[in-house]
Amino acid sequence: MKQFILLLCFGSILFSTAQQISTKQWQDDLKFLQETVHKDYPFLFKKVSAQDFDKAVEKFYADIPSMQDHEILVGYAKIVALFKYGHTRVGFRDGPVPYHRLPITLQNFPDGLYITGAHKDYASIVGAKVTAVEGVSTPNVLRAVYPVMPVENEQYFKAYVSLYMTVPEVLHAQKITDRLKQDISFQLEKDGRSFTSVVKATSDLNFPLHYGEVKSDSDWVGVRDLTKDPYYLKNLDKIYYYEYLPEKKTVYIRHSQIQDDPTEDIPTFYKRVFDFIETNDVEKLVLDVRLNGGGNNYKNKPIVTGIIEQKKINKKGNLFV
Repeated sequence: MKQFILLLCFGSILFSTAQQISTKQWQDDLKFLQETVHKDYPFLFKKVSAQDFDKAVEKFYADIPSMQDHEILVGYAKIVALFKYGHTRVGFRDGPVPYHRLPITLQNFPDGLYITGAHKDYASIVGAKVTAVEGVSTPNVLRAVYPVMPVENEQYFKAYVSLYMTVPEVLHAQKITDRLKQDISFQLEKDGRSFTSVVKATSDLNFPLHYGEVKSDSDWVGVRDLTKDPYYLKNLDKIYYYEYLPEKKTVYIRHSQIQDDPTEDIPTFYKRVFDFIETNDVEKLVLDVRLNGGGNNYKNKPIVTGIIEQKKINKKGNLFV
């Protein structure tokens, strides 16, 4: 019985919670992964060749005896990330190796990487630009973290890099830190001054976030004014919602997952929206999916067909996504 089981059928690798895994077991599971991909999932060889995949596996196999468990887990993540499919990844949360997160959120902007939210203990660094981590420049940190992520495109990387860059186990495995530690130093810029701040990681991973945004009724601090939400951050307790903007004769929809909201399924919601468009002075439809990480795309059909049937909307200049 393997100590951790690789399940690719749903596009993710899931681990059992065994506490001790020997070098041989790590290596055996790696071979199992390699053989399973070749046998059952050869379609994964689109963005990486089978030869390059095997070469990476062999190198990783040889390195395992000299690696710590968290480095091995990150190594597995790098192997699977070679396929560059967002739903084919190694998840750390339920893995056999405990991992930690820094209680901050990061976001890429055109002029750099910024801390956009943090636990109240680190309120003073919210809004600061990150220039380096542990003395390593931010561009080099981003380059180091990149191979760990199943990056489909640059937008995917920008959207999810915070989830990896704030994990001390990843930072050490990718040589940003010289040893595994939970206190990570950030070199920052804010209000015209440069300074260093140390952030301590936590094993409590239930951060008060909605789609990466700080919840207003929490012990975290966000960079934006939490008393006034822009359209795309309104009603985040719902997967989707719509609002009529009469002065613009526009219906605005935020749709943040392709799955049914517990209170109203997708067909019912969009029937309500399209009925509203039919019976009101509406000229334009805005469908905002910037928070949408995906889901079951078969559920998109009533959205697409509904738009096609809407004569008001199904014309150039009237639909914005």
